Amino acid sequence: MESAITARGRVTIPKAIRERLGLQPGDRVKFFVDLDGGLILLPMLPASALRGIVAPRGTPVTIDEMTEAAAAGAAGVARRGG
Repeated sequence: MESAITARGRVTIPKAIRERLGLQPGDRVKFFVDLDGGLILLPMLPASALRGIVAPRGTPVTIDEMTEAAAAGAAGVARRGG
């Protein structure tokens, strides 16, 4: 597939690529150049797209439990002199 660059530097992303990446009008993309000089085009996803990507382990902890664990960890660092 190929596409031309306009005088204003715009490029139309071919339909097959837009469909493959799930791109819709108004979506944003990021461009990266890899070490070999190739171009990588990635859709910018909202943080909500990451929801459910990692299965939860065990039961969730409460804020109080997190605070206690952080305090215990900090006390351990203080005892070791770190």
